[in-house]
Amino acid sequence: MELKEKLIASFMAFEEQVDVNADLHDIRTSAFKNFEAKGFPTKKEEAWKYTSLNALLKNDFSVFPKHENAVEFADVKKYFLHEIDTYKVVFIDGVFSSFLSSTTHDGVDVCLMSSALNKPKYKMIIDKYFNQVASKDESLTSLNTAFASEGAYINIPKSKVTDKPIEIMYFSTGNEAALMVQPRNLIIVGENSHVQIIERHQSLNENAVLTNSVTEIFAQKRAIVDLYKIQNDNHSASLIDNTYVSQQQESHVHVNTFSFGGNLTRNNLNFYHHGERIESHLNGITIIGEKQHVDHYTLVHHAQPNCESFQDYKGIFSGNSTGVFNGKIFVEKEAQKTNAFQKSNNILLSDKATINAKPQLEIFADDVKCSHGCTIGQLDETAMFYMQSRGIPKKEAKALLMYAFSNAVIESIKIPELKQRITKIIATKLGVKIGFDL
Repeated sequence: MELKEKLIASFMAFEEQVDVNADLHDIRTSAFKNFEAKGFPTKKEEAWKYTSLNALLKNDFSVFPKHENAVEFADVKKYFLHEIDTYKVVFIDGVFSSFLSSTTHDGVDVCLMSSALNKPKYKMIIDKYFNQVASKDESLTSLNTAFASEGAYINIPKSKVTDKPIEIMYFSTGNEAALMVQPRNLIIVGENSHVQIIERHQSLNENAVLTNSVTEIFAQKRAIVDLYKIQNDNHSASLIDNTYVSQQQESHVHVNTFSFGGNLTRNNLNFYHHGERIESHLNGITIIGEKQHVDHYTLVHHAQPNCESFQDYKGIFSGNSTGVFNGKIFVEKEAQKTNAFQKSNNILLSDKATINAKPQLEIFADDVKCSHGCTIGQLDETAMFYMQSRGIPKKEAKALLMYAFSNAVIESIKIPELKQRITKIIATKLGVKIGFDL
């Protein structure tokens, strides 16, 4: 049975299993009808021109895990930011793990999406925010909405600064031959509040896993949100990540995406401005090889004046890997005094590596500063020769140049322990052991 047919057959059974109110039932049904009509995206669609899901969809994915699976902390400790104390919302094969988690309702809500969807005390919040910024048209987002039942629910009230970062962790045990999971996250950050969030999807086995994730973020007036996405999974895992951000007046949202692992990764990142003096920062580092594929698809929709957005994506590609950057800045007629900058810089280390870059500007205002740039090249041979002439071995010289190439994005990490962790991952990906100055 094809995956689409399996999902269609599973939807009615899923609806009977979950406790939902009438409004959620209508949302799910409408979303599933959209997916049923459109199906999985293909390369015939402009937004998916360089990314094919055909090979991935040939796997016989289980839509729901057959058993509840336990994981010992010692087996997954290395994936957590264990150097510091954090709140943790942890899922094993899509099922919440109370043993590995550390949630709270003390001043802030860091808990489960299922609780928010099903408990009456959260109904007003769910009615106001759930599925309000996520696309009603994009087929994979609709599929997630139809099956949304579990994920992280984070609500930071007005004028609160979380006392420690929040980690959202999704582990796949591999106890299924092939598993599809669809986590749904809702993050609400109140006026004048600040939160730091780290998100990671990690397979613990070489069995195939497909994650179709949707995250909705609402940043109220003067809120600050720092989100770090760590993508360093096994090569049997694939991730389709849809993140939608709604920003109000004077809010600052930073999304940093670090793509190092996985088979196929697609990051859809969408920002929508609903007030003046907003800042949006989209940063990314991609270092992949072999036959890995990473696709960044970004949109910043400027609808109000006096706002800024900055996109900075660095890519290093070796082997037969493929990178895609499709970035779009859309400036409405009313969005005067907009500053919007976008750049995608890429290094190809192999003749067989590929990068497809498509920066886009659509500007309808006449008093703006907007620019985009894209570079694709190889390492500077002159710089390599200079470093080798000073006694630095070729391999280390190459790694230092690539680290320097990525450094602007690394410097944007505001959690020192996470910065060290990312630096170590980069050194490992580059195949060297260098004591970088942190």
